[in-house]
Amino acid sequence: MINFSSISNSKLAGRAMRLPLQLIPDSAVVRILQGPLRGKRWIAGSSNHGCWLGSYELSKQKRVIELVRPDMVCWDIGANVGYYTLLFGELAGPKGTVFTFEPLPGNVDLLRRHIQMNECGNVKVLAGALSDFDGDARFDPGQDASVGRIAREGSLKVACWRADTLLATGEVEAPDVIKIDVEGAEADVLRGARHAMERHPVIFLATHGERVHRECVELLMASGYEVRALDGGPPEGTDEVVAVAANEVET
Repeated sequence: MINFSSISNSKLAGRAMRLPLQLIPDSAVVRILQGPLRGKRWIAGSSNHGCWLGSYELSKQKRVIELVRPDMVCWDIGANVGYYTLLFGELAGPKGTVFTFEPLPGNVDLLRRHIQMNECGNVKVLAGALSDFDGDARFDPGQDASVGRIAREGSLKVACWRADTLLATGEVEAPDVIKIDVEGAEADVLRGARHAMERHPVIFLATHGERVHRECVELLMASGYEVRALDGGPPEGTDEVVAVAANEVET
């Protein structure tokens, strides 16, 4: 796949190549250009243009494509407007299931639109956040819809659950794959998902901050995981890791 997202905006050639993108109305529905989602419909202004260009977080996409198989159960925690939700749904196929979690109402609306316009019948949306408690949480939408987070001073009130509570009540199925990207609350999500991790689903984790990163790596290793960077290197010095069961790692 071509990594359009790697084109620098700091150089004249890069700015010239990106200029036509500014002419596309935010409300325009476009087709994703490449990858497993090629041909799927996408709202151009719902996120950055890398989504419909098919190059959004390309390194992570490639690892997801390698590891997600038909019939799997996938959780997308911090789904934003649904790029990985669509990707999981496509890779898992009609007999797979995707549970997608997003607390910000505007994002949930766009997420549902993307699911509906692409007729993704294997996706269930849970409009709320995951953490280490059940109840309502304060949520700060931030300056950008992609950086909202649970915060004591947040202006919104959102539903919040422990993953293990949802498993116990049958609201979700045990996952084979989990993606977590929740703007700093990653360790709280893991603490609320200890039972879910007993089966050692593959975990794609984006961390926000060195302290949270260390805490997450320690939690995962204590739960029997091997944690590596997306490129297979050590987990230090990166904020994107993949965790797999330690006994499944090739030596």
